[in-house]
Amino acid sequence: MDEVLKIINDIKAGNIKPIYFLMGEEPYYIDKLTEYFEENILSDDEKGFNQMVIYGRDTSVDEIVSNAKRYPMMADRQVVIVKEAQELAKTIDKIESYIENPQPTTVLVFAYKYKSIDKRKKWIKTLGKVGVVFESQKLKEYKVGEWVKRVLQGRGYGIEPKAMLMLVEYLGNDLSRIANELTKLEIILPKGSTITPSHIEVNIGISKDYNVFELRKALGDKDQFRAYQIVNYFAQNSKENPMVVVIAQLFSFFSSLLKFHGLKDKSQGNVAKELGVNPYFVGDYITASKNYPMKKVSGIVSTLRNIDGKSKGVGAANLPEADLYKELLVKIFN
Repeated sequence: MDEVLKIINDIKAGNIKPIYFLMGEEPYYIDKLTEYFEENILSDDEKGFNQMVIYGRDTSVDEIVSNAKRYPMMADRQVVIVKEAQELAKTIDKIESYIENPQPTTVLVFAYKYKSIDKRKKWIKTLGKVGVVFESQKLKEYKVGEWVKRVLQGRGYGIEPKAMLMLVEYLGNDLSRIANELTKLEIILPKGSTITPSHIEVNIGISKDYNVFELRKALGDKDQFRAYQIVNYFAQNSKENPMVVVIAQLFSFFSSLLKFHGLKDKSQGNVAKELGVNPYFVGDYITASKNYPMKKVSGIVSTLRNIDGKSKGVGAANLPEADLYKELLVKIFN
């Protein structure tokens, strides 16, 4: 986010480069920067003749270079934006000759999403000297909660820890999806509001009481009654709670618990760092470690693999999800 702000602040200050290559697995920031270029480099009057948006699947590198070499009409510069530039992956290296001598009155922007170019390539190194190479990397899941909190604070909202974790559990580290859901909440809630689990449940459709986060907590606490309640809800609402996702989340939890047992330094900061989890979760691992010794955790991990296979039809013929969940809990609690 800091690098994004630097690019935007440089543009506001008039420090505009001739080429911007935006690439990486996380499309959210690439889209946001592309949108900023599209809306803010030229005035509305200048855009008609001097702004061009083209798509990678509909063009070629030679055509892009030809457009970039044009001179602006009745303006100081022109803007050429190449969206979905990853479609040009097989020929993108041909841009090297233009990078060596870019048109100073053109702002050429590539939105190269879902992948990155090897930074050791000569033309990428050259581009970094004459323009900007921005790599948008996937945010680690344990950092997403803080990202959500920071974004909301910047927009004048707060969020309760459980509500934040519900979002992360449900949406993972897909920043675009999370941002869309936050926008929905901002439309409904007045500025200054604190987002609660109830807001998430009513407006996004994630149950505040029956979700994977609550199941993990019930299992960690060895709360059998609560765990059975949740898995029964999952079995009855399998479309909203796919078993493959639930098992994957539980596998991640118990695999991390196994690693927790092996840590010498069990301070909150070190556990969060070593396990790659939000610090808010550390207490859950401490509690679970007291209820499940390392040998038992190893057995649970093996059980989860077995149940995952059965849920996909391996070694079992169309067993109901309710039966599979029951088998899982029986083996975890006994």
